[in-house]
Amino acid sequence: MPLARSLSMTSLNGLPQCEDEDLPVEDLLLFEISWEVTNKVGGIYTVIQTKAKTTADEWGENYFLIGPYFEQNVKTQVEFSEPPNPAVKKAMDTMKSQGCQVYFGRWLIEGSPYVLLFDIGSAAWNLDKWKGEFWEVSNIGIPFHDREANDAVIFGSLTAWFLKELSCQFDDKPNIIAHFHEWQAGVGLILSRSQKLPVATIFTTHATLLGRYLCAASIDFYNNLDQFDIDKEAGERQIYHRYCMERASVHCAHVFTTVSQITATEAEHMLKKSPDVVTPNGLNIKKFSAMHEFQNLHSMYKARIQEFIRGHFYGHLDFDLDKTLFFFIAGRYEFSNKGADMFLEALSRLNFLLRVHKTDVTVIVFFIMPAKTNNFNVETLKGQAVRKQLWDTAQSVKEKFGRKLYNSLLKGEIPDLNKILDRDDISIMKRAIFTTQRHTLPPVTTHNMIDDSNDPILNTIRRIGLFNNRTDRVKVILHPEFLSSTSPLLPLDYEEFVRGCHLGVFPSYYEPWGYTPAECTVMGIPSVTTNLSGFGCFMQEHVADPAAYGIYIVDRRFRSPDESCNQLTQFLYGFCQQNRRQRIIQRNRTERLSDLLDWKYLGRYYMHARHLALSRTFPVKFEMEPSAPPKTEGFRFPRPSSVPPSPSVSQHSSPHHSEAEDEDEDERYDEDEEAERDRQNIKSPFSIGALPQGKKKQHGEYRN
Repeated sequence: MPLARSLSMTSLNGLPQCEDEDLPVEDLLLFEISWEVTNKVGGIYTVIQTKAKTTADEWGENYFLIGPYFEQNVKTQVEFSEPPNPAVKKAMDTMKSQGCQVYFGRWLIEGSPYVLLFDIGSAAWNLDKWKGEFWEVSNIGIPFHDREANDAVIFGSLTAWFLKELSCQFDDKPNIIAHFHEWQAGVGLILSRSQKLPVATIFTTHATLLGRYLCAASIDFYNNLDQFDIDKEAGERQIYHRYCMERASVHCAHVFTTVSQITATEAEHMLKKSPDVVTPNGLNIKKFSAMHEFQNLHSMYKARIQEFIRGHFYGHLDFDLDKTLFFFIAGRYEFSNKGADMFLEALSRLNFLLRVHKTDVTVIVFFIMPAKTNNFNVETLKGQAVRKQLWDTAQSVKEKFGRKLYNSLLKGEIPDLNKILDRDDISIMKRAIFTTQRHTLPPVTTHNMIDDSNDPILNTIRRIGLFNNRTDRVKVILHPEFLSSTSPLLPLDYEEFVRGCHLGVFPSYYEPWGYTPAECTVMGIPSVTTNLSGFGCFMQEHVADPAAYGIYIVDRRFRSPDESCNQLTQFLYGFCQQNRRQRIIQRNRTERLSDLLDWKYLGRYYMHARHLALSRTFPVKFEMEPSAPPKTEGFRFPRPSSVPPSPSVSQHSSPHHSEAEDEDEDERYDEDEEAERDRQNIKSPFSIGALPQGKKKQHGEYRN
């Protein structure tokens, strides 16, 4: 049943009820406004795209997304149509008659929501006038050289104009909810409130502007949240006007939300307001009909990665691929914010441990972080060519061998294996072996980097000496480009690559949510995160023993950098100690956590924010029972009864421990029993409780 209809029912669990019998609640319209609607810039695109189906199921034809029009995006993502709602069509026609280009259609994603797109360029001639109007209502001046801020003013002014034309048709009845994402959409919210439009407004910040800038500058951020001179810091970074736009949006909105508790604490100090609701980010979870299908996919894509490794390390392939683990880190190239600095240091320590204990496990680590490059480097391309040539040679010899074997068997003879391969075959194989001779080490990067002498990842690799030597048990590959199935090197999409890896490592210092570890979780791949990421805090709250479920949470808030790095090293080393069965058990558990991240469950936080906005904006029309945001106190995974996959609870002084111990642990594990218990847990009803307060800063916190 769509939300709009539920408003006329008895108030349950904090749902508002409409008291105006003349107002058809089915006419409530929900608009979500973001610069990233059909326009992928960062993680907000993923939030809106994945949430669209759940929201469309709830609101039906009354759900609309508003974004900017970019022809290159629209060609492949939008199917144009006429708006079915006459009020929306009339508002669009009014704007079109005054020279603004407005487009309407369906976004071709799951849920197929309606989208309303404004052509920023067609309205640019109004920029000076709109900047003046914005100054009059907010006293915020926009520099002419900041194109992004200027575009935000145009986009916001068009949004406010549209909402005004639309609301005029409803005779001031409370028919509209407008949800704005991030500061780029905030101008529309500020203008709507200044014009006193009858619109319930919500503003969501996915990360504070100043927080991201301060953390990128390696400042002791979380230990000094209450010490910063906010205006001074924003001014020094030449983002004061953007900061003012963001802060004004937060304070003008009827309801202010953030994506995680760690960001809520940040917003309280950076934006001087605590959020009304914390709205965690989710994903669309697609369950396989076969319970262990994701394990089969892991095996299939791991084989594809192994093929790349055979080529990349030709001539140095003196390690067992069946005992090789694939780790990876991926995301924007923010060396400190994403934790690449700590990860590399932990890899150096891991390499030392694996060598000292003479383990036969090899770890190959991929850094998937886009940077400026010229092209693929020659040595990497040559490696794949050599691998392909060796494969063709082996196939031709195999075919020739097979024919001779077949003919001998037809004659009823056992072939002489010394004669079945002739001199030509031996020569071909010797030439093939000769081509694998290599006088250089396998490259640590797949591309020719621009200004590689100043690249932080490469400089750190040089400092710690991880050059892919034969004696190294940890090998490093920097792939400074997003993955693509059309790549001549590693022809895999990102999702396929993740499924083929064993562990994702994301020891971020600044991560308001963290979609990368969340994506690993829904694909059944264990991951490392931190207690400074929204995802890590969420898992700590809802899983009794995250490590047993393949979620390793590094403490970067209350430990020194060296202690955090040691903890990360311990996690990685413990993971290397697991046998194959333990890794399979752990992947099963990790995949079961995906229900926690499903929008079907997390969407209720957004529902609560909308209910709260209606009751605050139109208190006479909509009443809401006094309650706090939904909280998942009964929604907690217990610690598994068998715990072999958790290195944190099964640490050994060396990687050599008894096989009898493994067998005993295996006997304690019952997959069906554990899965059923977790399924029952995930169905536990949500309880209503107080909004969880941010953890207060403790004395002795360290910056790392």
